[in-house]
Amino acid sequence: MSTFEEDLFLKGLEQRRATLGAEYVDANLAAADDFSRPFQEAMTAWCWGFGWGDDVIDAKTRSMMNLSMIGALGKMQEWETHCKGALNNGVTQDELRAIIHVIGIYCGVPQALECFRVARRVLAEANAES
Repeated sequence: MSTFEEDLFLKGLEQRRATLGAEYVDANLAAADDFSRPFQEAMTAWCWGFGWGDDVIDAKTRSMMNLSMIGALGKMQEWETHCKGALNNGVTQDELRAIIHVIGIYCGVPQALECFRVARRVLAEANAES
Protein backbone atom coordinates (compact mmCIF):
# COMPACT_ATOMS: atom_id res chain seq x y z
CA MET A 1 0.00 0.00 0.00
CA SER A 2 1.41 3.40 -0.92
CA THR A 3 1.64 6.18 1.67
CA PHE A 4 -1.29 7.93 -0.06
CA GLU A 5 -3.44 4.80 0.13
CA GLU A 6 -2.37 4.11 3.71
CA ASP A 7 -3.27 7.67 4.75
CA LEU A 8 -6.71 7.34 3.15
CA PHE A 9 -7.15 3.91 4.74
CA LEU A 10 -6.33 5.24 8.23
CA LYS A 11 -8.58 8.29 7.75
CA GLY A 12 -11.31 6.02 6.41
CA LEU A 13 -10.92 3.55 9.25
CA GLU A 14 -11.42 6.35 11.77
CA GLN A 15 -14.55 7.65 10.00
CA ARG A 16 -15.95 4.16 9.40
CA ARG A 17 -15.56 3.27 13.08
CA ALA A 18 -17.11 6.57 14.19
CA THR A 19 -20.18 6.00 12.03
CA LEU A 20 -20.72 2.23 12.11
CA GLY A 21 -19.10 1.42 15.44
CA ALA A 22 -15.63 0.02 16.08
CA GLU A 23 -16.99 -3.43 16.97
CA TYR A 24 -18.83 -3.78 13.65
CA VAL A 25 -15.92 -2.47 11.56
CA ASP A 26 -13.27 -4.49 13.36
CA ALA A 27 -15.37 -7.66 12.97
CA ASN A 28 -15.72 -6.99 9.23
CA LEU A 29 -11.98 -6.47 8.82
CA ALA A 30 -11.16 -9.52 10.96
CA ALA A 31 -13.51 -11.68 8.86
CA ALA A 32 -11.79 -10.64 5.63
CA ASP A 33 -9.65 -13.32 4.05
CA ASP A 34 -7.08 -13.22 1.27
CA PHE A 35 -9.94 -13.13 -1.23
CA SER A 36 -11.94 -10.24 0.28
CA ARG A 37 -9.29 -8.26 2.22
CA PRO A 38 -8.17 -6.13 -0.76
CA PHE A 39 -11.77 -5.00 -1.27
CA GLN A 40 -12.27 -4.22 2.44
CA GLU A 41 -9.08 -2.14 2.44
CA ALA A 42 -9.91 -0.34 -0.80
CA MET A 43 -13.50 0.35 0.30
CA THR A 44 -12.30 1.69 3.65
CA ALA A 45 -9.77 3.97 1.92
CA TRP A 46 -11.96 5.07 -0.98
CA CYS A 47 -15.48 5.25 0.48
CA TRP A 48 -14.64 6.27 4.01
CA GLY A 49 -11.27 8.00 3.58
CA PHE A 50 -11.84 9.80 0.30
CA GLY A 51 -15.65 9.98 0.21
CA TRP A 52 -16.27 10.75 3.88
CA GLY A 53 -12.84 12.13 4.80
CA ASP A 54 -13.26 15.83 4.17
CA ASP A 55 -15.14 18.48 6.14
CA VAL A 56 -17.18 19.85 3.24
CA ILE A 57 -20.31 17.88 4.20
CA ASP A 58 -20.84 16.88 7.82
CA ALA A 59 -21.28 13.22 8.79
CA LYS A 60 -24.98 13.62 9.62
CA THR A 61 -25.75 15.02 6.16
CA ARG A 62 -23.66 12.29 4.50
CA SER A 63 -25.62 9.68 6.44
CA MET A 64 -28.89 11.21 5.27
CA MET A 65 -27.64 11.20 1.68
CA ASN A 66 -26.53 7.57 2.00
CA LEU A 67 -29.90 6.47 3.36
CA SER A 68 -31.64 8.12 0.43
CA MET A 69 -29.37 6.57 -2.19
CA ILE A 70 -29.15 3.11 -0.65
CA GLY A 71 -32.91 3.15 -0.06
CA ALA A 72 -33.45 4.05 -3.71
CA LEU A 73 -31.28 1.12 -4.72
CA GLY A 74 -33.25 -1.21 -2.45
CA LYS A 75 -30.11 -2.60 -0.80
CA MET A 76 -31.79 -3.24 2.52
CA GLN A 77 -28.95 -4.96 4.36
CA GLU A 78 -26.71 -1.96 3.64
CA TRP A 79 -29.63 0.35 4.43
CA GLU A 80 -29.92 -1.22 7.87
CA THR A 81 -26.18 -0.81 8.50
CA HIS A 82 -26.30 2.84 7.43
CA CYS A 83 -29.52 3.45 9.37
CA LYS A 84 -27.64 2.47 12.54
CA GLY A 85 -24.74 4.66 11.46
CA ALA A 86 -27.08 7.57 10.78
CA LEU A 87 -28.37 7.38 14.34
CA ASN A 88 -24.74 7.43 15.53
CA ASN A 89 -24.23 10.56 13.39
CA GLY A 90 -27.17 12.37 14.98
CA VAL A 91 -30.01 11.67 12.54
CA THR A 92 -33.26 11.87 14.51
CA GLN A 93 -36.29 9.64 14.26
CA ASP A 94 -38.23 12.50 12.66
CA GLU A 95 -35.47 13.03 10.07
CA LEU A 96 -35.38 9.30 9.39
CA ARG A 97 -39.13 9.32 8.79
CA ALA A 98 -38.79 12.29 6.41
CA ILE A 99 -36.05 10.49 4.47
CA ILE A 100 -38.32 7.47 4.08
CA HIS A 101 -41.14 9.72 2.88
CA VAL A 102 -38.88 11.03 0.11
CA ILE A 103 -37.85 7.47 -0.78
CA GLY A 104 -41.55 6.62 -1.05
CA ILE A 105 -42.23 9.59 -3.32
CA TYR A 106 -39.35 8.97 -5.71
CA CYS A 107 -38.89 5.19 -5.45
CA GLY A 108 -42.37 3.93 -4.64
CA VAL A 109 -44.47 2.97 -1.66
CA PRO A 110 -43.21 -0.66 -1.53
CA GLN A 111 -39.65 0.57 -1.09
CA ALA A 112 -40.71 3.02 1.62
CA LEU A 113 -42.50 0.20 3.42
CA GLU A 114 -39.29 -1.86 3.37
CA CYS A 115 -37.38 1.09 4.80
CA PHE A 116 -39.98 1.55 7.55
CA ARG A 117 -39.74 -2.16 8.45
CA VAL A 118 -35.98 -1.96 8.80
CA ALA A 119 -36.04 1.42 10.55
CA ARG A 120 -38.52 0.12 13.16
CA ARG A 121 -36.16 -2.75 13.94
CA VAL A 122 -33.11 -0.45 14.13
CA LEU A 123 -34.94 2.06 16.34
CA ALA A 124 -36.20 -0.72 18.65
CA GLU A 125 -32.62 -2.00 19.04
CA ALA A 126 -31.30 1.52 19.66
CA ASN A 127 -34.00 2.19 22.28
CA ALA A 128 -33.29 -1.15 24.00
CA GLU A 129 -29.60 -0.23 24.25
CA SER A 130 -30.26 3.19 25.82
